[in-house]
Amino acid sequence: MQVSTAYLVLEDGTVWPGEAHGATATALGEVVFNTSMTGYQEIITDPSYRGQFVLMTYPHIGNVGINPEDEESERPWLSGLIVREMNAQPSNWRSSEPLPDYLARHNVPAISGVDTRALTLHIREKGSLKAALSTLPDVSPHDLWEQARQWPGLGGRDLVKEVTHTTPFTWQEGNGHWQPLADSNGPRRPAPDGHVHIAVYDYGVKRNILRRLADHGAVLTIFPADTPAEQLLEIQPDGVFLSNGPGDPAGVPYAVAAVKRLLESGLPMFGICLGHQILALALGGQTYKMKFGHHGGNHPVEDLQSGRVQITAQNHSYVVDSDTLPPEVEITHRNLNDGSVEGMRLRDRPVFAVQYHPEASPGPHDADYLFEQFIRVVREKRA
Repeated sequence: MQVSTAYLVLEDGTVWPGEAHGATATALGEVVFNTSMTGYQEIITDPSYRGQFVLMTYPHIGNVGINPEDEESERPWLSGLIVREMNAQPSNWRSSEPLPDYLARHNVPAISGVDTRALTLHIREKGSLKAALSTLPDVSPHDLWEQARQWPGLGGRDLVKEVTHTTPFTWQEGNGHWQPLADSNGPRRPAPDGHVHIAVYDYGVKRNILRRLADHGAVLTIFPADTPAEQLLEIQPDGVFLSNGPGDPAGVPYAVAAVKRLLESGLPMFGICLGHQILALALGGQTYKMKFGHHGGNHPVEDLQSGRVQITAQNHSYVVDSDTLPPEVEITHRNLNDGSVEGMRLRDRPVFAVQYHPEASPGPHDADYLFEQFIRVVREKRA
């Protein structure tokens, strides 16, 4: 079979040739690297990657194919995929489709044969760079360089409206095959009797977040990201969840305004990733863009209250500036690699948030206890 040439060209002029896979197309985006060794399907279907090229540091991608059960959303949202080796002949009983075919079906270009170790080191040195990826025949690397340079980038852009569901819906599905934890180190036990009603702001929510909340005893109503707070409060929820999502939190001022109003309601609130950043902005804090972000399943985080260390899954390019937060905010978690803020809570209200993903699928599951903690707070508040 004849192999077509693909090019990845960064805004700094470096050219990375390889083999074309997926869609025959040209795409623009920002390159970030992901250090996970497993879970490529969950990664590419995470809406938080909207507008980005995902560079996988693990060399063999596609070995187990694609199956509908492991999708975190209804489609891949990334701009393109960059790998060392692409396996188009998967071997797994659950596989229903090879990865290249899945990408082609969803119009996502991919490139293999890239020295991903060298490219990762390049991004670590230069930071996340704008880029153009093309699998079109006879494409000019110089033209791709011009496109990458002229692309405006992701700063200030509202990516949330590109990934959020447009109408409200309910969710009661859980994982079923594994039960919630009693606490971070305790034995597994059945989900508690009864349910609480949680309103979810969908900034790009992952399905496994909904499953974990459901497994811990929640019935969920999911709202589009631009839903006014008053509409959400009409259903009289027991608590509010702020989901993950893509891009710059400064690009979604309507979300910040809604969370400000919800803070006045006194409802328990839990935020993850972008939800964590939006909560910080609503409290008067600020965020900033990191050099190359946190993307992967092996980030160590310290719980400052217990001293325990959790290995966490993360996917974000922006982070909360702790120096800008008001006195009523307590920092609860720190990243052990760079000291960045990984969690916070309010001293006077049942509101907390983390920057990482405790629902991590396929793992790690060190932080899953946060879902039970949230539901327990909601039950106590309702009682």
